[in-house]
Amino acid sequence: MKIREIRAVGLRGMTPEGGWSDEIQPDECVHTLVRVLTDEGVTGFGSVFTNDGLVKAALKVLEPLYRGENALEPERVSEKLHQHTFWMGRGGSLTHTISGIDMALWDILGKATGQPVGRLLGGRYRERVRPYASILMDEPEPLAEHLRQLLAQGFRAFKMGWGPFGRRDNSRLDEAIVRAARETIGAGNWLMVDAGGSDAYWPNGYKWALRTAEMLRDYEVTWFEEALKPDALDDYVALRRASPVPIAGGEVLTRRQAFQPWLQAGAFDIVQPDVTKVGGISEERRIGWMAQENGARFIPHGWNTALGLAADLQLASAFHDTDFVEYLTGSPYIDDLVAEPWKLDDEGMLAIPDRPGLGIDLDLDAVARYSSGEGLME
Repeated sequence: MKIREIRAVGLRGMTPEGGWSDEIQPDECVHTLVRVLTDEGVTGFGSVFTNDGLVKAALKVLEPLYRGENALEPERVSEKLHQHTFWMGRGGSLTHTISGIDMALWDILGKATGQPVGRLLGGRYRERVRPYASILMDEPEPLAEHLRQLLAQGFRAFKMGWGPFGRRDNSRLDEAIVRAARETIGAGNWLMVDAGGSDAYWPNGYKWALRTAEMLRDYEVTWFEEALKPDALDDYVALRRASPVPIAGGEVLTRRQAFQPWLQAGAFDIVQPDVTKVGGISEERRIGWMAQENGARFIPHGWNTALGLAADLQLASAFHDTDFVEYLTGSPYIDDLVAEPWKLDDEGMLAIPDRPGLGIDLDLDAVARYSSGEGLME
């Protein structure tokens, strides 16, 4: 089964707020879907955390390397693409685009063999996993109301990030936000805090992060995410050693080579690669193994699309200690793109699809609606 063609369409019109200081707008494209077509009619889908113009340009660069390749060998094909383009820059648009291709090839392999991707990755440790509702922070009162709505939807784990937290030089406001969240969701549920230290010109350093971590301990926060600038390796190592709550990060890193020094140095309790950035399922699996070997937990970063969530669910099934996945709430690119809606059970858990490939069907009308009718399916 050979790769015949790869197509890409960008998602626009309902791009959710990211919390960035230079906020993205609904019509801006930050997520692109790809479709890999084969000479035997089997197709696979993937997602890329990059503007569609960059993805389409990357596909032109990569086409001589992927055209005619065996579509049933995702790891080898993806590694070939990485190996032959490293001199153009490891990471960035090429690596992000390879992520979507790799995801689609795993989807194809699962469909061709009649197996869910998680089983092809070595086996399924679980049939369901706990999603945490991922939201932006707000002032205490509107934040509490938002959390009450999510509780009513069945969520039992919550991550709140960015917003005013750490950005107004006001530790009292930071604590008031966390207090309001804990009081709203109750003592029996999970609460995570994401400072968003990868935002432009993040103002806070190690001492702020440590003081904040000590405050978060009082509210039984499950982990403290992106507390520092994304390149502050030494400070992350020191913070992890001193912090009374687990430290999480890594969403901006790409490929296993970038994660290696962080994990070997002990910078994270929880590492969060994004399958739509790091190189796809093949690369993320290697990062997950590396995390286990260095005493960290692998919990995927999932601020992307329904296809990214589907890949995260399959990865979660294949790692015994990956007991959370991120669920970006309120995003049509998560909720509307699937033909069969996501559904939480009575315990707030999400079933991991056991159908072949990634295990989901796209709502093609929704894809067309959010991609201006571009030809992903023709």
